[in-house]
Amino acid sequence: MPLKTALVAAVLAIAPTLSFACQGHTTHQAQSCAQGMVWDGDTGACVARTTS
Repeated sequence: MPLKTALVAAVLAIAPTLSFACQGHTTHQAQSCAQGMVWDGDTGACVARTTS
């Protein structure tokens, strides 16, 4: 029984550390473009705004 308790305590102690290690996958940074330009998500760059 003490071995099982020690393993559970170790897992509970390590779990928060693992969750903090993966934060970068969910954060998004806002992109701003110069005047007359718009963000194109497909290319991942600012492109000239076209008028229709």
